[in-house]
Amino acid sequence: MAFLNFFTLSIFLLISSSHVLNAQEEEDTQFGRPMDRKLLGLKRKEKLSHFKFYWHDIVSGHNPTSVAVVPPPLKLNSTTAFGLVNMIDNPLTLGPQLSSKLVGKAQGFYASASQSEIDLLMAMNFAFIDGKYNGSTITILGRNPVFNKVREMPVIGGSGLFRFARGYGEARTHWFDLKTGDAIVEYNVYVMHY
Repeated sequence: MAFLNFFTLSIFLLISSSHVLNAQEEEDTQFGRPMDRKLLGLKRKEKLSHFKFYWHDIVSGHNPTSVAVVPPPLKLNSTTAFGLVNMIDNPLTLGPQLSSKLVGKAQGFYASASQSEIDLLMAMNFAFIDGKYNGSTITILGRNPVFNKVREMPVIGGSGLFRFARGYGEARTHWFDLKTGDAIVEYNVYVMHY
């Protein structure tokens, strides 16, 4: 009799556990699902926009907008500052003067990512504060060989008016002070968005 109860209990537990496994498998298939594009506001046609502004990287003075958070290791090649990481909250202005109209901030970081030349990994959001773009961002992630005349970096996304954004940005050094490390860079950003 005890064997029969044990056998019955074992069968019950086996059936219960297979039901739980089946429920988990059904749940796992619901992880991703197709959606109607209109639910996310993607009923409009995609458009191409061009933005031109100046990026002010201020590392000197009493109120820098770019701060080293990881210095390069002393034992490594110091000519490229390999390993350096700077956090940024750089002004974006319409003109090259810092006193020009502020249209946003570049927030993120750049890091020295090459041992043989000065190449930066740029990871930043262009957070706009002007006009209809106020509150929207464009995200850049890419390689910036700073001594090239023109550097191209991909737009990998955005938020607000730039959800599902893609495109590229071109950076050109407008001014660089070797003594202080301060720089002004002209950005032309081309973005496909809805």
